[in-house]
Amino acid sequence: MPEVKAQPARRDTAELAFDEAIRENKKLSFPLQESSKSRLAGKLRYWWSWFVAGSLLLIIGPPSLIVLGIINKKMWLYPIARWGAAQWLRACGARIVVRGGEHLPEGESFVFASNHRSYLDTATLFFYTGKKLGLVAKKELLAVPILGQGMHYVNIFAIDRSNPEKARRSMEKARKTMEKGFSFGVFVEGTRAMPGELLPFKKGAFHLALQTDSRIVPVAIKHTDVMMGKRTGVAYAGTIEMVLLPPVETKGRELMDILTETRRAVAEELAKR
Repeated sequence: MPEVKAQPARRDTAELAFDEAIRENKKLSFPLQESSKSRLAGKLRYWWSWFVAGSLLLIIGPPSLIVLGIINKKMWLYPIARWGAAQWLRACGARIVVRGGEHLPEGESFVFASNHRSYLDTATLFFYTGKKLGLVAKKELLAVPILGQGMHYVNIFAIDRSNPEKARRSMEKARKTMEKGFSFGVFVEGTRAMPGELLPFKKGAFHLALQTDSRIVPVAIKHTDVMMGKRTGVAYAGTIEMVLLPPVETKGRELMDILTETRRAVAEELAKR
């Protein structure tokens, strides 16, 4: 009988489109699971969460900044900031589940490259990676009273992407901080995505990893778009799942290869919902 060769399975249109979006660093959209809870309750919780955030800043922020500035112990604000992040998540009704911590050995600094769909993501990444963590943030946060003044106390550096020279200096500060044993968290889309979306990745985190010979940890933060999504004006209690995926090697590799591998890992995890 003539030899019959096995035919490769055909890939459907959606899978091909997914692969293309990963390779070309294009926006991806995922099925969105909307909350069935009362929208009125969601609005009340939304405003309550910001009342708590404002109260924490006003009550704890000024005396901490003044005292620690006078005694030149600015980094003592770090545990206070972590405590504040945890309290704010609690006020938002968030329960946090972290998976993948076993991928991160002790004594190694990483660049955490995370998706970003909600204000909840920042506090979650800052508190729950299990590492001493600095963050790269948008320059607009500098204008927030008290928060803006305290950011550099806890290694949160603002990036002005409209000014390449200022952006370069911020990334240089981040590099020097990593040399002191800190890891860094970067929301690699550069801004919050709309619910159910993954935006193209910016290159800054990958430059930082290459400059410091650090591995990249892809991070998928899930369900925060349902709990407090961009432009929704509501906040719902729920479970935030943060998945720390296996680190991506960077030594001897091209930036775009690292970016593509990282983005694929995050996108495939988000697709699982």
